[in-house]
Amino acid sequence: MTQLFGRTPGLTELDARARDIFKRVVEAYLETGEPVGSRTLSRGGMALSPASIRNTMQDLAQLGLLDAPHTSAGRMPTHAGLRMFVDGFLEVGDVGQDERQAIEARLFARGRSFEEALAEASSILSGLAGGASIVVTPVREGGVKHVEFVALGGDQALAVMVFEDGTVENRLMKRAAGMTPSAFQEASNFLNSRLRGRTLSEAKDEVRAELETARRQLDETAARLVEDGLAAWGGGEGDARALIVRGQANLLGEPGAREDLERVRMLFDDLEQKGQLIGLLDDVREAQGVRIFIGAETRLFSLSGSSVIAAPYMTGQRKVLGAIGVIGPTRLNYARVIPLVDYTARVLGRMMDG
Repeated sequence: MTQLFGRTPGLTELDARARDIFKRVVEAYLETGEPVGSRTLSRGGMALSPASIRNTMQDLAQLGLLDAPHTSAGRMPTHAGLRMFVDGFLEVGDVGQDERQAIEARLFARGRSFEEALAEASSILSGLAGGASIVVTPVREGGVKHVEFVALGGDQALAVMVFEDGTVENRLMKRAAGMTPSAFQEASNFLNSRLRGRTLSEAKDEVRAELETARRQLDETAARLVEDGLAAWGGGEGDARALIVRGQANLLGEPGAREDLERVRMLFDDLEQKGQLIGLLDDVREAQGVRIFIGAETRLFSLSGSSVIAAPYMTGQRKVLGAIGVIGPTRLNYARVIPLVDYTARVLGRMMDG
């Protein structure tokens, strides 16, 4: 095997033995979180001597695909090696029926508002995936054409917003006690007269300020419905955008985490970089499916060496609203987390459509 200076080799540039050993090393590392030695592979059923395996692992290390944390330790994949494994070897599983039902039941729980659904989606992923979950709220860009509030059964209401580009977005809201049909109509009329043709960011602050003086004319419950409706769509811009993070305690439960507290500390510092995390998730908005960021591929995680698996959530009209994902050490269980993130994002999108 020849050294390929200046770049990481492609999968086709490895011979069959190298591919087999590389795959086994990465799979064992992802399962245990520990460096993998040649004797471990030899005892695992490979028809090669430890010396032959060790020589091939040395070649893979020279190619930048494997690394050794200590001189006498086994090998573990580099970030470039993990990227090759994810792109070329990973067999992604599926979300089990029980997990599908649990995700849908929790997101479609009676009375679940938009903000509660985002928080719940974050909680679901942190629990099922075992890492920290991150969700970024939507940013609103198009002008508004029409707003309507519709009473549903029980304590639910539906807020419907039609944008000038023809897209329609629905938000489930809690219905305040005592809401009458006339209060719903008042709230709709109030917003339609002020939002038409303007973006939410242009109108939001003005409408909220005007509400203070308009309460005398608006029914109190109708005014509250207006405020709740603005909050449901008001993802904000820049630093005003909400970022939900759940399950940071999970990161301390990772194998080796307590022995590598400095790495975990740096990861927590990364999680505090709200603006950069939102920027990362906004990049996901441009994709049509799950995106995976591994370690130094992003400047944000170049020090802590973490991975992010994220997917956009969108309406039935394929309008991307935001992104949801899982962050954790590079030894995340990619085969399990990828379908979980994808399915949760799709269910969240359906929920956004009411």
